Amino acid sequence: MFKNLMKRKPPVEAEEMIVEITGMTCDHCATSIEKRFEKEIGILSKEVSYKAGKGTFSYNPDRISKDSIIDTINRGGHYKVVLGTNGSSGSSESNQYDLIIIGGGSAAFSAATTANDLGLTVLMVNAGLDFGGTCVNVGCVPSKHLIRAAEQIHRAQHSPFNGVAGANPKFDFKATIQQKKELVSALQKKKYLDVVDGLENITILEGWAKFVDPHTIEVNGKQYKGMKFLLATGATTNVPDIKGLKEIDYLTNVSLFEMEEQPKHLIVLGAGYIALEIAQAYHRFGTKVTILHRSERILRKQTEDITDDLTSHFRNEGIDIRTNVSISEFIKEGDKVLAHTNTGIVEATHVVVATGTKANTFSMDIEKAGVETETSGHIRVNDRQETNVRHIFGAGDCTNTPAFVYTAAKEGKVAVNNAFKSAGDKVDYTGLPWVVFTDPQIAGAGMDEAEAEVAGIPYETSVMPLSEIPRAQAALDTRGFIKLIRNSETDKLIGGRIIAPEGGELAMQISLAIKAGMTVHDLADMFHPYLTLSEGVKLAAITFDKDVSELSCCAS
Repeated sequence: MFKNLMKRKPPVEAEEMIVEITGMTCDHCATSIEKRFEKEIGILSKEVSYKAGKGTFSYNPDRISKDSIIDTINRGGHYKVVLGTNGSSGSSESNQYDLIIIGGGSAAFSAATTANDLGLTVLMVNAGLDFGGTCVNVGCVPSKHLIRAAEQIHRAQHSPFNGVAGANPKFDFKATIQQKKELVSALQKKKYLDVVDGLENITILEGWAKFVDPHTIEVNGKQYKGMKFLLATGATTNVPDIKGLKEIDYLTNVSLFEMEEQPKHLIVLGAGYIALEIAQAYHRFGTKVTILHRSERILRKQTEDITDDLTSHFRNEGIDIRTNVSISEFIKEGDKVLAHTNTGIVEATHVVVATGTKANTFSMDIEKAGVETETSGHIRVNDRQETNVRHIFGAGDCTNTPAFVYTAAKEGKVAVNNAFKSAGDKVDYTGLPWVVFTDPQIAGAGMDEAEAEVAGIPYETSVMPLSEIPRAQAALDTRGFIKLIRNSETDKLIGGRIIAPEGGELAMQISLAIKAGMTVHDLADMFHPYLTLSEGVKLAAITFDKDVSELSCCAS
């Protein structure tokens, strides 16, 4: 007698999910949540504890998803899941994650490490630039490295001291670029890849992500589901639509910083901070530079006193700045590029496009997620980094927030805490400091006069030229000034603008004073080390009431 053997499908292994739940006020609340799952197919066991503030669910992943469990708990609005932990449904094998981050820059890495600390399963998807994003690869790190190298050349050539003769240092452009590449590679590894290498809950995936629906993306032909999403895709150069531009092999900061052969003559399109930093650095390397700008002033978002002063310094160095320029066409002739403008033809060897940025929200089918964007393409977020879609958050340069690497990092952390802990954290940009790394540097924090005017705040300004600051006098470099803006009714400092050699070092002092609600009188009354540039802030504060030029060096 033979036993009849039938092939049976192996039983599905049960998965367990633990979630933190807010909104419960008693044991009855826990019981009410459990009752919601009595008719849910796929739930094998359930235990909700009011005291622990958690729910533990064993379930069949073929019959019910992790997202469905979350939605059942959240239904009605009384209770809310704020943290999903320890669920094999968040494993990479099932392609379901607590958090999917699209992007690989500062905001993304900050969010990933924060999520890892919370025990969340994270998928980070990146395409375009290498992991680390704009700052380390093609932005802050390489540009400031090259700017400092160019300053070394300039300082050697131009000595203000009678006893120190200027000299022409030996300069190897290719070696400088190669050293830049080595620095970028080292910092990318140390500050980004090594950071996440040991984080067991984070999976890194290279590829372009596209939304399939609000909870699903597709990468390299494979779909991944997330309970929550963070969009941190950054921004890229906004290339203007000018006839012939695409045919001349134009450069951006990405491609320019990789060139090991020094360009002979650069046309720089634009006059924002990226354009100006590039223009001055390459001019100091020995490249001829012509800035073509369609607006009336460089750094047009700054007040005229700032832009006029910087313009004069640039022109004194020999940088050709042309404003109110419209370009009708670019033509390539051999090794030359011809720009046909409203004022004539400008000839160069290379063209660098630095005309602002656009958000990297294109080609990802973001409309399938239902996320609203500005007309510029930037994702619209509130001060909690929330988009209009409840489970999707945004951070960094792809959003309608200030575009700095340090704000992006803060926004990424805030987004995760709000997404999974209902923390209610907000990003406060009051007194936000910023720096343009030209020489002299432009820096600021808080409001300027125009912004105070729009906000309806009564204001007064005081301007302290560096020619009145002992540190600048001793260094024989009196380029620039320090300007403070105060509320004329309360005396509180509301803003500051600086144009000075290494003036960026003062931005944080002004930022902290604004954040602390300090008055101008407080600043004037504080001790500032003599013969430091920071003393200029004290002198600018005193200038609201006194003529510093008539006071002694140790004015108070």
